[in-house]
Amino acid sequence: MSSALDEDTRQTLDAGRETAGAMLRSAQKDLQKVFIVFLIGFLGTFYALQLWVWEFLKNVTRAQMEASTAQDVRFIAQTPFDVILLQGKISIVAGIIVALPIFVYFSRDALKARGMWPQSPVKPWKLALIGLMAAVLFFAGLVYGYSLFFPLMFKFLANNAISVGFSPRYSIVKWAQFIFLLTLSFGFAAQMPLAITGLSYSGIVKYETFRDKWRHAVVLIFVFGAFFSPPDPFTQIMWAVPLLVLYAASLYLAKVVVTAKRGSQQIDLGRTVRSQWNIVLGFAILFGGATNAFYSYGGLDYVNWALAYLNSTYRVVPLGQQLPYPAETTILIYSAAAGAVGLLLGLFYGIYRDIEATAGPQVRGQTGDPAAIDLTELDAAGVRAAPPEAFTGLTEEEAMGYASAAIDDGDNAKAQAILDRFDEAEESREEEPEEGNSVPGVDDDVGDRASRASGTLLEGLTDGERDEDDIGGYYKDVAFIVDSLRSRSFILVGWFMVVLAGTFAWLYSGGIGTIFDGFLAQMPAAFDIEQVNVITLHPVEALIFEVKFSTLIAAIATLPLLAFFAWPALRERNFVRGHRSVIFGWAAVLLGGLLGGLYLGYVYIAPTVISYLAADALAANVVISYQITDFFWLIFFTTAGIGILADIPVLMVLLNTVGLSYRRMRGRWREVTVAILTIAALFTPADIITMFMVTIPLMAAYATGIAVLFVLTLGGRRDLAPAPGTSDA
Repeated sequence: MSSALDEDTRQTLDAGRETAGAMLRSAQKDLQKVFIVFLIGFLGTFYALQLWVWEFLKNVTRAQMEASTAQDVRFIAQTPFDVILLQGKISIVAGIIVALPIFVYFSRDALKARGMWPQSPVKPWKLALIGLMAAVLFFAGLVYGYSLFFPLMFKFLANNAISVGFSPRYSIVKWAQFIFLLTLSFGFAAQMPLAITGLSYSGIVKYETFRDKWRHAVVLIFVFGAFFSPPDPFTQIMWAVPLLVLYAASLYLAKVVVTAKRGSQQIDLGRTVRSQWNIVLGFAILFGGATNAFYSYGGLDYVNWALAYLNSTYRVVPLGQQLPYPAETTILIYSAAAGAVGLLLGLFYGIYRDIEATAGPQVRGQTGDPAAIDLTELDAAGVRAAPPEAFTGLTEEEAMGYASAAIDDGDNAKAQAILDRFDEAEESREEEPEEGNSVPGVDDDVGDRASRASGTLLEGLTDGERDEDDIGGYYKDVAFIVDSLRSRSFILVGWFMVVLAGTFAWLYSGGIGTIFDGFLAQMPAAFDIEQVNVITLHPVEALIFEVKFSTLIAAIATLPLLAFFAWPALRERNFVRGHRSVIFGWAAVLLGGLLGGLYLGYVYIAPTVISYLAADALAANVVISYQITDFFWLIFFTTAGIGILADIPVLMVLLNTVGLSYRRMRGRWREVTVAILTIAALFTPADIITMFMVTIPLMAAYATGIAVLFVLTLGGRRDLAPAPGTSDA
């Protein structure tokens, strides 16, 4: 196995093993103390989970639910060891986290010997301040999640499941993993101010990168929220808005500390208060006064009205019930707290103004050294007028980064100017060792260099061969077809997203319940469907199924359009023949087969199969609780799956009519099997048995298509249409 790794990777792994061994040897005499700390963390977490945490998490889950909904939500253990093993796993992780800092401290000698320990002494109060800030931010993230986000999210998920007739029976393992994943996401997200400030101050990531890439940060926050929150707009806004506020605050703090560092100025609080007292006091009065006015003039009533308008049952309790004091005293306390926050913010702003005023031009790197010019502060004309030294030290990645940032800001002229000046600097560096050593006819454009490099690499991989049976030939064919679709990608992606969004919206708004009720109506009259219960073991299980099902429908709906646009390229590469208008006839024939199979399965096959399986289980005197994903995938496979199986031989015959030979389809059965296995792994429940239950019928349908073509083509001696290029039809 080691021979498969390059030298650098092996050296890195060896260094890691040596460092770990040295740390263990260095801390060997103190391992007993480390183990005691681990044991304290383990036992404390184990008994906390057993005595308090589970009940607390259940209360959080049901906090915003109506009484009837909360009664329907149950927590189940699927195996006898679920609870105790889950407590053990969580406790082990907690013990390791608690003991890890102690272990690192006791192994500091080994880290110092390898230069992995800070060389300059760090004052203990600074470490304590950083640790306290991290703990406060983490706790603030948890408070927001547990007090507001989690209750509303679980209420929405439970109502969504119950409204279509499913029973929320959350597996304690999946439910706990989901909660702890979200807990960590909120806690770590709250560390954003500390992380961005630290990275900017240390120079690992420049402050300008965080500032210029704020659009990317906004997109990532919403994408992240789409994965970890339900799809209703209100919950996603609750997820995204706090993170956006944190990002903006982080940028401000990073700018303060970076400005202080670059200006080499010491922070003098006394000087700031004396020179900026009006700003500091103004912030305190503004925050305190705004808070007082909000509570005094009915702000809570407006908030509760907005929550009612959004169909939320959450309400802010009256002032007299928030603290054990009269309403007037509570307003004074809140106003004083807001004033203190405003005072701190005003102080931060005053410090920043002081530093920036005293640092002057040095902060922006514009004085003295031309190489220190900040290209992000220049426009296109400034880039072209800048001295060559500003571009001599740039790498190609840095130049492309500056150009990308300019394009993101909509300044294409500046991006082109940066690349032109970088190319000039590159030419100057190449000419310095030997004059006149340029290659005639070679353009130094970055894009052309990349293109030539990729072309050379491709030739090296394929040895210049273009035969369709080798890797190079296939690569060129696929690249040609994909390139022909590039101009149509917007239409393809747009159609895919429209179908996906429409299908998901229908399922999400009650379509999944319509399917379920309609299916139950087809069950035999003698079958007691009341004894069959469909449950959700994971809080977002129903939503995940809806997304997968919608994606599958969107992919099926996009295939005819994809084939229509790719047809000219397929014809040019001799894969098919004839005019692409045949796609419309194909779509009609395949849709007829799909709908026919769907009707047959929905009315006859699926009810017969499922009623037989359920009756067999009831005869054994067991309680039936089908998991929603397994039950609905079974419905899909026994309804729409029948249509898909019927369409496979039909599609193979249609492909043969346009020149895809019988021998080629028969010879590529291995590739077809791998493709079907991949699709089954992505779109079916995550177990091997189900994957093969899907793959085997599909391969049987493919074998049926081969048998049909064997008859129609006389054993491959005469295809329904000659191969492309062999006839002028």
